[in-house]
Amino acid sequence: MLEGVVPFPPEDQKRWREKGYWQDKSLAQEFAVLFERYADRVALIAGERQYTYRDIDRITDNLALNLLEIGMQPLDRVVPTLPNVAEFVLLYVALQKIGGIPIAALVTHRYMEISQFVKLSGATTCVYPEKQGDFRFGPIIERVQQESPSLKFRLVLGTAGPGELSLTELIERPAKLARSELDRIAIDPTDPAMFQLSGGTTGIPKLIPRTHNDYAYNSKTAADVCGVTGDTVMLIALPIAHNLPLACPGIQGAFFKGGSAVLSLTTRPKEVFGLIQKQRATHLKVVPAFLIRLINEPSIGEYDLSSLRLIQSGGQRMQPEVRLRTHRLFPTAFVQENFGMSEGLLMFVRWDDPEEVKLETCGRPICPDDEVKLIDDEWREVPAGEVGELACRGPYTLRGYFGVPEYNARQFAPDGFFRTGDLMRLHPSGNYVVEGRGKDLINRGGEKISAEEVENLILMHPAVENIACVPMPDPNLGEKMCAFVVLREGHSLTLNELTAFLMDKEIAKFKLPERLEIVPDLPVSTFGKVSKKALAEAVAKKLEAERTAKSL
Repeated sequence: MLEGVVPFPPEDQKRWREKGYWQDKSLAQEFAVLFERYADRVALIAGERQYTYRDIDRITDNLALNLLEIGMQPLDRVVPTLPNVAEFVLLYVALQKIGGIPIAALVTHRYMEISQFVKLSGATTCVYPEKQGDFRFGPIIERVQQESPSLKFRLVLGTAGPGELSLTELIERPAKLARSELDRIAIDPTDPAMFQLSGGTTGIPKLIPRTHNDYAYNSKTAADVCGVTGDTVMLIALPIAHNLPLACPGIQGAFFKGGSAVLSLTTRPKEVFGLIQKQRATHLKVVPAFLIRLINEPSIGEYDLSSLRLIQSGGQRMQPEVRLRTHRLFPTAFVQENFGMSEGLLMFVRWDDPEEVKLETCGRPICPDDEVKLIDDEWREVPAGEVGELACRGPYTLRGYFGVPEYNARQFAPDGFFRTGDLMRLHPSGNYVVEGRGKDLINRGGEKISAEEVENLILMHPAVENIACVPMPDPNLGEKMCAFVVLREGHSLTLNELTAFLMDKEIAKFKLPERLEIVPDLPVSTFGKVSKKALAEAVAKKLEAERTAKSL
């Protein structure tokens, strides 16, 4: 097993195998069966390109062999910052065939995040486009390589420059190695198949090991609950590396059932509607912020969206009004709320739940052996119906983050229950209701931002004496970040100056504060800590007053 991975206890592993949850197969072995069973079916559509299951098997064999030839090895960690392109899926499958471990980076990540991922994981490889918009990845990946001895390979999607290899060429160039080289690779199904990313409240992201055994079960079971079949056409417009579009059930779940996945490079409503109409999409993944944009698009009535059977929403709580309006605009689709963690546990509202339960809850766990407790600060269970912090364990929920034993000792009980930081209450139906976050995270349209990470950077500004970043309500994204700043004497600061300073620190744009409040001091609680609750309430009141003034 890869050093730094916390294994499931032997007695649990035995139980999961006996119950059939764990098949003790690598994802490559699981995929091999699917590629043969569904060989002539369309598996993937990306723009004008279309791939059958046989195509994907052949192309990824070739890519896997070329990755071996350049020197990549089993258990190599790989950081792909790719958009929603076919090459991401091809790389993901090829890495499974050689036992490589992709890390769920995003194309919006920049130097700070990418360098952290490489150092935390000991990654050997970064994969990236030549540019995204006006941003060129090559120079920052070269810097990361200079600072990180583990990083050997820089693979660019496009034409390779000095020190780079072309992913495009590795996909297209006929392999010199024999196919039998792949058969010689022994992959331990209890090793990670993927590293997902935690939101991270400490300013440093945590790597979530998803093993071959648990990740396959995760996708298969989610596919059953979400009604995925061989006729499914799943539209993926959310970032492909996120857990929901990749594996819950996502592309992986569609493959397990012999369905098709359609990739969209954009979340612009008209383009998404056009793809639904053209490809007759049946399943659509959204976060509430994305869904709100869709249902508020004036041209929605100009498209035939009657093929949709399920709109699956995750990432943050959906308001009942949004669900009701979505159902009116997409009458053929079941609007399915879900709660999911990259760490494992998945809850889904079911097709046959009563209407009021669909409106109020985020569902219930997908596996009979998902164990859930709602607890207080002392790990004591709260009475039924009261709000508590979600703690859980089960056959596809991690037993520890990668390589951080001290942090794990705080977040995991000795019996394996994991404190999630999510506040919930049990609904009388047996489903659960999300009540908020206990962790210091800001949920901007489904992207979790660590307040501490941004605060630590802002404290480096010469004008700043103290700082607290808090969520403020936003009708479209749910939350945005507001920075409350105490200035050093004789200094001034504007929001534009602050964001320019942070951009120089090379962080992802979605982490930037979108409002600045200059205050003489920060309020503290009775325990002497900064009262972020008071600050969040203050900015919410201020926003409401501003909206009221505008309407007069």
